Amino acid sequence: MFGICNLAIVPLRLEANDRSEMTSQVLFGEHFKVLEQNKKWSRIALAYDNYTGWIDNKQYRTISEAHYNHLSTAPDVLNADLIEYVTTPSNQLLPIPIGASLSFLDHSEINIENFTFEGLRTTGITGKQNLLRTAFMYLNAPYLWGGKTPFGIDCSGFTQMVYKLNGYKLLRDASQQAKQGEALSFIEESEPGDLAFFDNKDGEIIHVGIIMDDNYIIHGHGKVRIDRLDHLGIYNAEQRRHTHKLRVIKKII
Repeated sequence: MFGICNLAIVPLRLEANDRSEMTSQVLFGEHFKVLEQNKKWSRIALAYDNYTGWIDNKQYRTISEAHYNHLSTAPDVLNADLIEYVTTPSNQLLPIPIGASLSFLDHSEINIENFTFEGLRTTGITGKQNLLRTAFMYLNAPYLWGGKTPFGIDCSGFTQMVYKLNGYKLLRDASQQAKQGEALSFIEESEPGDLAFFDNKDGEIIHVGIIMDDNYIIHGHGKVRIDRLDHLGIYNAEQRRHTHKLRVIKKII
């Protein structure tokens, strides 16, 4: 069984319960496999990153395996503005966030609601130089565990969405992203757009941010913010202390 998200933002939960932790979100147009299902909930695996969790059965619609496979091989077409709208034939508006998938809209057999979209789209690889321009669009977005939008986002959701909007694939969690790319030995070897990862006292990767020019970093901590980066980690000038301990810098692109 296969499905597609036909709502703006749907919570992806750890367990089949409305009170369960939200581990991620499913954005409009994202498609997935349904791994198991009960009366109210479905456990799914997102096609984009194979991330799994539970969503409410009322918050998606089913598609065929053929349509799933088609969307999985089609180029990503994404909403490129902070917020836009898709329109129904009766002129009802559905707001969708930046990064929502529009790939299915041109296929009438999948787009059975007849949504139309007239906003700004992005598709394909735009180049590493555009990563920070995209990252700044999320500046001051509040931190939200499991979030993937400017209305609430976590550190790895932020990096994943920035890279996705520029045509590059990252996995969902910071610990997963840290296994991608090529490790650099020194901050001086890094370029704007590279990723810096940070660990806790047990050596577990718990945080990630995007490196900027002149030893700055943009990352999600309370909100998407800009701080100093040095060989020890992230230095928060407001708190006058290091808030995160640097573990590794990765060149993904």
